[in-house]
Amino acid sequence: MAFLLGIDLGTSSVKAVIIDERTHIRGIGQREYPLLVPRPGYAEQNAEDWWQAVVVAVRGAVAQADTRQIDAIGFSGHMHSGVLLDSAHKPVGPAIIWADQRTSGLIDEVVSRAGWERFASIAGTLPAAGFMAPNLYWLQRNDPQQLDRARSVLLPKDYLRFRMTGEIATEPSDASATALFDIQQRRWSSVIIEALGLPPGLWPEVIESSAVAGTLTRTAADELGLPAGISAVAGSADQPAQAMGNGLIDPGLGSVTIGTGGQLFAPLLKPRIDERLRLHTFCHAAADRWYLLGAMLSAGLSLRWLRDVQGMAQDPDAYEKLASLANEVPPGAGGLFFLPYLVGERAPIMDPLARGGFIGLTLQHGLGHLTRAIMEGVAFTMRDILDLMLALGTPIEQLLASGNGLRNPVWRHIMADVLARPLRLSTGAERAGVGAAVLAGQGIGIYKSLAEVKEAVAMPFEITEPDARRAAIYAEQFARYRQVYPLLKETFHSLSRDSR
Repeated sequence: MAFLLGIDLGTSSVKAVIIDERTHIRGIGQREYPLLVPRPGYAEQNAEDWWQAVVVAVRGAVAQADTRQIDAIGFSGHMHSGVLLDSAHKPVGPAIIWADQRTSGLIDEVVSRAGWERFASIAGTLPAAGFMAPNLYWLQRNDPQQLDRARSVLLPKDYLRFRMTGEIATEPSDASATALFDIQQRRWSSVIIEALGLPPGLWPEVIESSAVAGTLTRTAADELGLPAGISAVAGSADQPAQAMGNGLIDPGLGSVTIGTGGQLFAPLLKPRIDERLRLHTFCHAAADRWYLLGAMLSAGLSLRWLRDVQGMAQDPDAYEKLASLANEVPPGAGGLFFLPYLVGERAPIMDPLARGGFIGLTLQHGLGHLTRAIMEGVAFTMRDILDLMLALGTPIEQLLASGNGLRNPVWRHIMADVLARPLRLSTGAERAGVGAAVLAGQGIGIYKSLAEVKEAVAMPFEITEPDARRAAIYAEQFARYRQVYPLLKETFHSLSRDSR
């Protein structure tokens, strides 16, 4: 029996997942780390915090699995950002992560430097605040000494693999989410990099996601409590990793995810690019596959905000209590809308200066209405993304519900009703970690084809069917919801300019 380790580096914590070759979970370890906000709009993390958390998480998973036999290691990580390393391979500063908004005022300039057409035809995406492309461009203008000291740049999960193997590399799924990558050729785009004036020598070698990138060094092995010499594969970005863990490899089955952010994911056999670039087209972890992604920034984050301002942050049952209150409120939240643009927004409006807000608030509204409005507002944004994907001809026959937010039955039923589609909820847990481990299994030949991967990760699931009456109510509400942002856009922009 083979055992595989998947390491999933999230925004707030890392999880280590040990599976057997049938993808049964044998052990899980987890450790949190801080999000640094040195100034309003900034979002940074220290790479050393990631590593120290990985050590704790891996040791926890090994203890729970009661085995030190690990045949291969795979990686998954939060997307778009990077950590710069100097000539001694030490970080030159904190990693600017995906939630950072300091570059929101530079996006138009970045796009103009390389050109809309280049981003569309080469990168398959416009750069957004928090992406590596504008982050490095910002450093070039505002902290050039940091960029001058850098000799390489690594995406978050690639840094972990470097700490384990001493080898510097990346792979297409994560690299394609930087807006500096050629998604057709699956290599760094010298055209975009030169247009932005970025240093030519920073970019790591690109190998496929399941390719072995090195072996576990003795130093790292001693820290992790593992034998040295274990093969480590390149891994993937977290969205493709959860897709691999759920069998979302071929077109037809998509996923809707509610975590800190929210994503709608649709696999593709060839790149399909929205000419207005309201969606992202990225490389899949599966070779010769791509995917269309609509990403919103404040999905679960919006509900966490409400929890915190209600003074419920220390209550372990806070989300269940809020969901129970929301369940007592009829669909439509008593005429209350919520715009979930707390840190700007990506899909489908691509507006870093957008603001959040409750619209239609009255004295009759209580905490249950606010909670339900947040859940509905997130679902309406997902409906907007889904409609856009379908209009582009993307085949989405079924949707899989993913992420902790949709584990809650209240939010899951709202999502099914708003999308007017049944949602499949897998009984499997930690799918990004499992997907990372499966990539490791591919790398050492346990899974010899994508068909074998899909068979290995297949799990029982339950279906949440939409209710026809509620779906009809939401169809009317959604039409009104789509009218709100265009009316407030200029006000949002002026508020954002005034707060700088």
